Amino acid sequence: MTALVGTLAGAIWTALNENGALNTKDLKKVAKIKTDKDLYLALGWLLREDKVVVAEADKVVTVALK
Repeated sequence: MTALVGTLAGAIWTALNENGALNTKDLKKVAKIKTDKDLYLALGWLLREDKVVVAEADKVVTVALK
């Protein structure tokens, strides 16, 4: 499971690097992540490594690289 989450975290980092800040719906699509669980596990990994910032406005969660 750790290897999968690491791979997904890499896909998220690449998607954000190429596209800038994205909301979670678009991020999931661009990074080709199939489930919300996988998305949030990978985001947790990146947050723990202090690689991304997460903001919420009007119930929309946006993720960006630091």
